[in-house]
Amino acid sequence: MSNTLVKVDELVAHLDDPNWRIFDCRHDLSNLDYGAQAYAKGHIPGALFMHCDRDLSGPLTGRNGRHPLPDIATFAARLSACGVGPETQVVAYDNEGGVFASRLWWMLRWLGHDKAALLDGGLAGWKRAKQLMEIEVRRFAPAAFVPRPRDIQVDAAYVLAHLRAPDMLLLDARNEDRYAGRKETLDPVGGHIPGAINRFFYDNLDDAGIYFKPADELRAEFAEIIEGRDPRTVVQVCGSGVTACHNMLAMEVAGLHGSKLYAGSWSEWCSDPSRPVATGDQPG
Repeated sequence: MSNTLVKVDELVAHLDDPNWRIFDCRHDLSNLDYGAQAYAKGHIPGALFMHCDRDLSGPLTGRNGRHPLPDIATFAARLSACGVGPETQVVAYDNEGGVFASRLWWMLRWLGHDKAALLDGGLAGWKRAKQLMEIEVRRFAPAAFVPRPRDIQVDAAYVLAHLRAPDMLLLDARNEDRYAGRKETLDPVGGHIPGAINRFFYDNLDDAGIYFKPADELRAEFAEIIEGRDPRTVVQVCGSGVTACHNMLAMEVAGLHGSKLYAGSWSEWCSDPSRPVATGDQPG
């Protein structure tokens, strides 16, 4: 069972394994049709497509962030229709460093399915290995996916109640400019949740921005950030609960287990003007 990262050669060896299911999660926040169009032009053999907004997110209310979690029963039915059952090994990939694939990885863990991993290197790594692509969309027999939700997320009320408390460390996965509020490109308000520390998700990858850094390197970097805290006190945040999953995955790879996700993240937080906001390069 793989529950963090799968290498290309390992996936190749299981392409015809009926107990493995591959998902293409390519996405572009500024072009919502990009992922499906790219998938149609070519994808890893046997891969099915998951759309970040339509499959991995629920309806927007204007107060629940840009990528609220979907209804559990609805998402479970989607997985069942794709042939994901209790023994299925799921492998997710994208072409964006794993940021969208990690959302699916986290959602499966959230619903109690541990057999979920990312393809290390994603589509770029697959192409580097000169592996074949296909345009065929395969069909799989439905399976019985039974969700067993875990307590690995928090809501805005929890975050507000624990601001600057020793039992919560917020880790913000956005780039430095958005974290500081200097260049907000997606949300109506710039800045970050007071007390949040910045850890840009891209820093989890190698210099080429393709493969995850080695586990010991990630562990050293995150250990410096959390400064001896229990990893279970870490709450992952970002703009809308997507790139935050990348930091959580990196911490799991590093052996720092148990952080949680604030799925609403900044886009939900800033929708209520009564919630405090910090700007600048420091936690605030």
